[in-house]
Amino acid sequence: MDDLAGFLRTRRSRVDPVTVGIPTDRHRRVQGLRREEVAHLSGVSVDYYVRLEQGRATQPSEQVLDALARVLGLDDTERGHLYRLARQRRRPAKTPAARLRPELLRVLDLVPHAPALIMDHRLDVIAGNRLAALLYGRPLPGLNTARHIFLEEPERGLYGEWEKCTLDVVGHLRLAAGKYPDDPRLASLIGELAMGSDRFRRLWARADVRARTHGPKTYHHPLVGLLELHQENFALPDESGMELIILSAPPASPTEDGLRLLASLTPTPQTPHPTPTTRVRE
Repeated sequence: MDDLAGFLRTRRSRVDPVTVGIPTDRHRRVQGLRREEVAHLSGVSVDYYVRLEQGRATQPSEQVLDALARVLGLDDTERGHLYRLARQRRRPAKTPAARLRPELLRVLDLVPHAPALIMDHRLDVIAGNRLAALLYGRPLPGLNTARHIFLEEPERGLYGEWEKCTLDVVGHLRLAAGKYPDDPRLASLIGELAMGSDRFRRLWARADVRARTHGPKTYHHPLVGLLELHQENFALPDESGMELIILSAPPASPTEDGLRLLASLTPTPQTPHPTPTTRVRE
């Protein structure tokens, strides 16, 4: 699903030669750095770097990876992704199983005034509270937020900043593909999104990676209007690949009023009332 060679090529193409001390003129036709320039700046042979980009060199050393990350200007998220891709053939990560302890399900019930849900690395919703189901306007079992954003709500509907959401989703799935390259369900999801969405295909080709742990999240709910929430992601232990996500509203804000109104609504036949905690089938 993802590979070291492709990641190096896309990162190389985005480096401005001037920023690494290489003069340019109007005759330069290469976007970003040339292979030989990356090799020289990284202190490796041109032949070795070419083999890296062709997928013929395996197990680069930590020193080589550190040098490449420096030359390519990788941030912490991209640097971690680079190391995972380089280690794939040595020690592939085992795909985690999405199983929840009953104690975690009880945690969701203890958050009655904010949408709270648990997602896995594929962005499948594993469980959620009543307010989360009312926010999405549908039962949570079977909901995949990547599919929802790209195939069910494209450029309209629930998501206030749809384009930014798509960047976050693709960046997350890139990270997941690098960590779990042998996950067939993840590969199937990526293929489905690529077949169904031109925007997904364009963003996926950029090979950007993103790790979002908190930040604003805006929704346009059809019943209660604008909801300007704050999202916090909490990684669950035991390397499960799952996260607890809580969407909170500032105290005494219009959004807090909106959530209170949403919680008071009786679900319609189109929005079935979920049980206090819901779970997808394995």
